[in-house]
Amino acid sequence: MTELGLRRVPRQSRRDHVVEILREAITSGRLKPGERLIEVDLSRELGTSRAPVREALRQLEQEGLVASYPYRGSEVLGVSQDEVEQVLVPIRITLERFAFSRALGRLDEDDIEKLQAIVVEMEEAARLGATERLADADIAFHELIIVCSEQRHCLQLWKTIQPRVRAYFRRDAPAHDDPLSVARQHQELLDVIKIGDEAAVLDAIDRHIHIHLAPKALADEG
Repeated sequence: MTELGLRRVPRQSRRDHVVEILREAITSGRLKPGERLIEVDLSRELGTSRAPVREALRQLEQEGLVASYPYRGSEVLGVSQDEVEQVLVPIRITLERFAFSRALGRLDEDDIEKLQAIVVEMEEAARLGATERLADADIAFHELIIVCSEQRHCLQLWKTIQPRVRAYFRRDAPAHDDPLSVARQHQELLDVIKIGDEAAVLDAIDRHIHIHLAPKALADEG
């Protein structure tokens, strides 16, 4: 198993820390698809008992980042381009079209300011080359609008796919010729949202989600 090379986990909230460390290692690609996750090795490197490691692996399995098999233990699940195109993108389009249309009448000035602040965070992360911060901000932008839609079932579905969506954001980040393009795309989407035309917003969210396919496709061609 790949050595993570990270600091040991503090005593407080060990399970949460283990989840955070392993999730970041998986979504950043340091832990590769198919790589085995051995409890005893992880607990030794992270300086914790096997119990929080076992609990963390269960949570990551629920998030779709880890698979567990009888007598084989756990291993990392990758995010394939087929899954992105055939599963995650269609689900996102259906879910976000519904949520964005419901959010339009509920977004207030404070919500718009928060969305604008997230775009600024994307710009700063892009300039620093901080791909993890950029992915987190991307997720935060979409999640805030889903929350504002007040459609609890949409938020529940979003929480289910969010870890794998974030994983493909992180996976594709190096393929962006210009990381600032992510911030520009969200600024364009926000500008349409500010106008409040539902048809225009639905068209914009379709184009916005599909454009995430482009970086990976270009990287594969290269």
